[in-house]
Amino acid sequence: MKLVVAEKPSVAQSLAAVLGANQKKQGYLQGNDWLVSWCVGHLVGLAPADAYDPKYSEWAYEDLPIIPKQWKFTVSPDKKEQFQVLSGLMNRPDVDGLVCATDAGREGELIFRLVYHQAGCSKPMERLWISSMEEEAIRAGFSALRPGTDYDLLFEAALCRAKADWLVGITGTRLFSTLYRRTLNVGRVMTPTLALVVERESAIEQFKKQKFYTVELNCGFPAVSERMADRKAAERLKADCEGQTAAIRSVEKKQRSLNPPKLYDLTSLQRDGNRLYGYTAQQVLDYAQALYEKKLLTYPRTDSNYLTEDTAATVPDLVKLAVASLPFDVSMGPLDVARVVDASKVSDHHALLPTMQIKKDTLAALPAGERNVLTLVMVRLLCATGQKQTYEDTVVILDCGGVPFTAKGRVVDNPGWKAVEQQFFSTLKQKPDKDDGEPAALPLLSEGQTLSGCKAALREGTTSPPKHFTEDLLLSAMEHASAEDFAEIEDVERTGLGTPATRAGVLEKLVRGGFLERKGRQLLPTKKGHNLIVVLPDSIKSAKLTAEWEAALKEVEHGQRTADDFLSGIERMISDLVASYRAVQADTSLFDQRECIGKCPRCGKDVVESKLSFQCTDRDCGFTMWKNSRFFSDKHKELTKPVAAALLKKGRVKMTGLFSEKKGVAYDAIVVLDDTSKYVNYKLEFEPKKEGGKRG
Repeated sequence: MKLVVAEKPSVAQSLAAVLGANQKKQGYLQGNDWLVSWCVGHLVGLAPADAYDPKYSEWAYEDLPIIPKQWKFTVSPDKKEQFQVLSGLMNRPDVDGLVCATDAGREGELIFRLVYHQAGCSKPMERLWISSMEEEAIRAGFSALRPGTDYDLLFEAALCRAKADWLVGITGTRLFSTLYRRTLNVGRVMTPTLALVVERESAIEQFKKQKFYTVELNCGFPAVSERMADRKAAERLKADCEGQTAAIRSVEKKQRSLNPPKLYDLTSLQRDGNRLYGYTAQQVLDYAQALYEKKLLTYPRTDSNYLTEDTAATVPDLVKLAVASLPFDVSMGPLDVARVVDASKVSDHHALLPTMQIKKDTLAALPAGERNVLTLVMVRLLCATGQKQTYEDTVVILDCGGVPFTAKGRVVDNPGWKAVEQQFFSTLKQKPDKDDGEPAALPLLSEGQTLSGCKAALREGTTSPPKHFTEDLLLSAMEHASAEDFAEIEDVERTGLGTPATRAGVLEKLVRGGFLERKGRQLLPTKKGHNLIVVLPDSIKSAKLTAEWEAALKEVEHGQRTADDFLSGIERMISDLVASYRAVQADTSLFDQRECIGKCPRCGKDVVESKLSFQCTDRDCGFTMWKNSRFFSDKHKELTKPVAAALLKKGRVKMTGLFSEKKGVAYDAIVVLDDTSKYVNYKLEFEPKKEGGKRG
C-alpha cells in the first residue's frame, strides 16, 4: 500500500477521487490500495531560538549572533493532530512506499520532506510532479512518478533558503530591536524590498520640477517644437509663427510591428491584477490557487512564460474554449502557437494556462476575484498566440520661423493581438492608461510642400518625478532588482528579490509590520519603515546582495554550489554585522511613533505620551510625569496632555476648580513643574488675592 501526501485537504480529495480512495478516515482517505493524506501547509519548521538555549527567550545584544551548530525542528503547535496522523500513516507496517504530492516547487518539497524526516520515516518515496489538477493530468502524473531522489537538490535549496532566512531574520531583528528598543523586523528579502520603496519616495521628495515650453503649430494636424526653458523665447517663436507658412522639410515612413506579449507567469499576472483590478499580489495568488484547486487553471506558482511542445499541443483547443467562454465577442486570426513554445525557458512549471474545464457558465458562476483572474489568463492566451500588430509610422519635419517642428502619425495596417486586448479593455469599469502618445494618422504629405495660415499656441509643461510604487510597479522592481549587475546572465529574472511564490507574502509582512501602508493603489513607507532603512547597513538592505543570494540558491538547486558554502557566507555576514554595532549608540527616538508633546527639561529630547505617563524617549534620562500622580488626583484633577504640554513648554499652567480636601472647596492656582533631576514634583503658586477669592 502506498501513502500519498498532498499539501492541502482539497488537493488530497481531488487526487483520492482519481485513485479511487473514497473511504473517509480521520485525517486521510483510503481505498483501492491507496492512502491519501495532507499536510495543511507547513506542519514542521525550524525551531525558535530558545529551543537552543532558554536564555534566548530574552533578547540581548550579548547573545548575538545566534548560529545553530545542529539545526532543530518543531511541529507547529496548532497542527500537531495532523502531524500525528501523517506520522502514524508513514510508519504503518502495511505502507511500503510514499508519494510526495505537495505543490510541485521548492516550498512544496520542503513541506513534505520536513514531515518525512520529523516522523523518522525512511521508506522509499516517489514524486508526483503535475501542473494541472485535471483528472487526465493527475492520471498521467501517477503513471510517470519520479524517484524522490531526483528532487534531493530541490529540497536542499529549499532548506538552505529557510535556514538563511532564519539566520538573517533572528539575528538582524534582535540586533536592531535591542539597539533601538522597538521591535524592528529584518528579513533577507523583506528589508531590501522596503529599501526600494524608501529610495523611490526619497527620489520623489528630492525631485525638483522644471518648467518647459513648446510651441504647437496647427496646420490641419499638430506639429511641435523642441522644448525650451525660456518662456520669453517660446513666446517670440509663437509670435513669429502665428499665421505664417510652414514648409515640409522631410517625410519619413517606416513599417513597424508590435509582437504579442508573453504568456503569464505568476508575477506578470499579479502585476496586471493590480494594474487593472486593484488586487494585491496576495489576493491574485489566492484567487489563482483557488482556480488551480478547482481544476480551471494550471499551477500558479510559476516563473515561466513559455510552454513545452507537449503542452503546446493543447493550445488550439484551449483558444477555442476561451473564445467561447469569454463574456465579450473576440475575433481571432490565425494562431501563432510557436511563439509561446520554448522548452529551454520552462523551469519547474510552464506558463499559466486555463484548463479544458473552462466554460462560459463556469466562468459566470465564479466569485468576482477568481472570475477576473481567470479572464486575465484567457485573454493573455489569446493575445500571446495572436498575430503581430503591424503599422506604419510617419515622422514629418516642418520648418516655420526658421525653427524645426515635428509631426508624428500612425496608420495601423493589422491590429493583430491588440484587437483582443482592446475588446477586453472596453469591458473594464476602470480603463487602463492609454499608450503614451500614440499618434493619429496624418494626411498625405510630401517633401517641399508648403502649408499656409498655420496657427501657433504656447504650451507649458513640467518635468515629472518618478511614480510612487503600486504593487504592479514594485513587483516589477523586485523581479528585476539588480539586473544591471547581472548583464552577463541571460535570464535576469533569476537575480530578483524573492521568487514569484514568495513576493506577495513579503509585501503583506511589510504592511502588517507597519513598515509600508496602502493608500489607494500606492504602497508608501511609514515613518517607521523609512527610519529603519536609514539606520540599516547596505549588507542588509542591498537589493544587489539579496539578488545574488537568490541566484546562489538556484545554484544550490542545480548542484553548482553546496548548501554549506552558501550558509557559511550568510553566517560570516551576520557575525560581521553584529560586531560592527558593538560601540554604536542608537538614537531610539527615531522609532517612537507616539506624538511628541514637548521637550524633556533634563536632556532636551522628545517627551511622548504612553498609557500611564508622559515620558522622555531616552530611557536612560528617566524623566516621567505619571498620569496617576497623587498631586493631581488629591485635587480631583487629571494630568491631561494639554496640561503636561504646558508644563513642559512654560514650566507652569493655570488650573481652575482645584479641590481642597481640607476645606472642601474649589479654588484656582498655578501648577508649577518642580523637577529635582531625580524626582518630578509639582507645587502651587497663587496669583495676588482678589476680593472674595478663596485659597485652598
